[in-house]
Amino acid sequence: MGTPIGNLGDLAPRVRDTLAAADLIAAEDTRRTGRLLAHLELPDRKLLSFFEGNERERTVEVLRRLRDGADVALVTDGGMPTISDPGFRLVRACAAEGIDVRVVPGPSAAIAALAVSGLPTDRFVFEGFLPRKAGERRRRLDSLAEDPRTVVCFESPKRLGAMLIDAQAALGDRQAALARELTKLHEEVLRGRLSELLDRIGPEPLKGEVVVVIAGAEPAAEDVTDLVGEARALVADGTRARDAARIVAEGHDASANKIYRQLLEPNGEGVKRDAR
Repeated sequence: MGTPIGNLGDLAPRVRDTLAAADLIAAEDTRRTGRLLAHLELPDRKLLSFFEGNERERTVEVLRRLRDGADVALVTDGGMPTISDPGFRLVRACAAEGIDVRVVPGPSAAIAALAVSGLPTDRFVFEGFLPRKAGERRRRLDSLAEDPRTVVCFESPKRLGAMLIDAQAALGDRQAALARELTKLHEEVLRGRLSELLDRIGPEPLKGEVVVVIAGAEPAAEDVTDLVGEARALVADGTRARDAARIVAEGHDASANKIYRQLLEPNGEGVKRDAR
């Protein structure tokens, strides 16, 4: 289930009801979840540590409890479990055994950062945490160089500077946003080109969790040179230039405006603008 990523005011009533009814709460950080339970006045709930280091063996234990009919709630430090957080193995194992899994939606740092980034949101790719090793990180970024989707990823404040340098080298100096401490007291969103963001953060690591949002690749310029030749031939046979551009564009799923503009260029061999 989703839990607040910082502001307890984002806690949905359904979260409290689910935690109150659960026989066991599998928690990434039992201390943090304990504070959440205290806030909800549910101090006596049974907790089980469930984090990246023990997820494999804990999945076996939780499955046994589920087979015995227990209701188990899965929570992480904040946000949605399984999204760059523990839980994927457990959900996959439950699905394989036909055990009912229900979601209690909640905040997500990735989606929140994307929403306030000012970058296109219609298509995006979530990369989670990029590799820690520089070579692996650069290869991952290189694979995104031609992707038109907005890129969303998490990054450690300590590695943020190196990541921005690698991103600029692999992707170019694109527009980007850094979202830090979302929904918390010191929430901050920085926007600008990658080089500008690198200058603004300075040499000292930022504090708190950081989400990086980077604009996708610009679409490649459409080359209509050959199509202009076809349109020019139609014009020579008496077709109006604009009509010729439209006819050729429809036959090749291309831009009629681009073909028409090139027909009017000085090297257009005497093609004149259509009379209005």
